[in-house]
Amino acid sequence: MRNIDPKQTSYGFAAALAAFFGWGLLPVYWKSLITVNPFEILCHRVVWSLLFIAVILTLRRGWSDTFAPLKSRRDLLILTGSSLMIGCNWLLYIWAVNNDHVLDTSLGYYINPLVNVLLGFVFFRERLRPLQMVAIGLAALGVANSVIAHGQLPWISLALAVSFGLYGLLRKIASVESLPGLFLETLVLGPFALAYILWLQAHGTSALFHQGLNVDLLLMGAGVVTASPLIGFAYGARRLQLTTLGLLQYLSPSIAFLLGVFVYREPFNAGHLLTFALIWSGLTVYTVESVMAMRAQRRLAGTRPAV
Repeated sequence: MRNIDPKQTSYGFAAALAAFFGWGLLPVYWKSLITVNPFEILCHRVVWSLLFIAVILTLRRGWSDTFAPLKSRRDLLILTGSSLMIGCNWLLYIWAVNNDHVLDTSLGYYINPLVNVLLGFVFFRERLRPLQMVAIGLAALGVANSVIAHGQLPWISLALAVSFGLYGLLRKIASVESLPGLFLETLVLGPFALAYILWLQAHGTSALFHQGLNVDLLLMGAGVVTASPLIGFAYGARRLQLTTLGLLQYLSPSIAFLLGVFVYREPFNAGHLLTFALIWSGLTVYTVESVMAMRAQRRLAGTRPAV
């Protein structure tokens, strides 16, 4: 068994914790840009992310493997698809936050792990274990309760969960690491995003340089707040057990939930509480089942004879 350096584990935990905190606090950042059209924010996020990641790759001397996937038509098509998925996810998230749907974004990212289980079943023929089916059933009851209590499907939450789930699925089958992959994805979207920003500038309708220095800095900083958590997550993922990462992932939607209820005072009644309670119950079952399964695999591996 590989020896684990406690210091490296601590560093990894701090990096992953900071990453999930960063993702959880993103609503505060996008709310600060509420005067800017969400699509323009998205375009700035893509362009400045591209530049920021390029600087990071240069400092880390990571260019050698960055463009390797472009030699494969399969990987190029997959990255194009993942670019569209993450672009749609980012746009919907920004729009939802700035239109007072922070709680819906929270619910979407709570649902996402269970959507991933379903996608694994559909696309990879991964067997659904009994407790996983219970977890998905509880989440389905939560969605059904939302329809009954509020008369409409929680489409924002479901669209965020599914789009991010499909993005994860595409990245799973693409032969590219996280940071180079994000660079290539923003590279695909970058020309269109830059063209739109320049078009707005030419027509005098751009927020950049027209709404004050604060807005300018926030738009330019969109690349930093996009890539920095990903870097922290990647650093932590290499040093932490999957169980720890799995538990930490609930931190981001939990922060968004608290922001939606206590800071932005979004409507939250008994119907909302029941919906979240059902989703939380499903996640609890899913997490416990995942921990049990991992422990069983470790015990099995420990009993196998050495070859």
